[in-house]
Amino acid sequence: MTHITKTDPEWRELLAAKGAEPVAFAVTRQAATERPFTGKYESHWANGIYRCMCCDAELFKSDTKFDAGCGWPSFSQASADGAIEERVDTSHGMRRVETVCAQCGAHLGHVFEDGPAPTGLRYCMNSASLDFEAS
Repeated sequence: MTHITKTDPEWRELLAAKGAEPVAFAVTRQAATERPFTGKYESHWANGIYRCMCCDAELFKSDTKFDAGCGWPSFSQASADGAIEERVDTSHGMRRVETVCAQCGAHLGHVFEDGPAPTGLRYCMNSASLDFEAS
């Protein structure tokens, strides 16, 4: 359930104030996808927490991040139950599972069932939808 709502101009202003990547609005609010191997967190391996770029909700912990070789940051599980909502996505002639921030509805990426044990999941995220807090 989405709790935070803003107008498109309000989201644009917030993202600009946070110094988000130029593609962040298109990714988070319009479900665009950044090009593979271009996101700032794809090869980022510091310890910390990945948060929603739009609302700062905690989404992933760095110890669940792994190199899937797909070109986007990948995680094996969300940091907490209920942090991420899943929706069926039938765009582009495919059936996928879209992931969005449960707190503000920001598009994050997609989840696939080809990840490592124990979850078997690969949360394939757009760097532009994430902010990082080092620990």
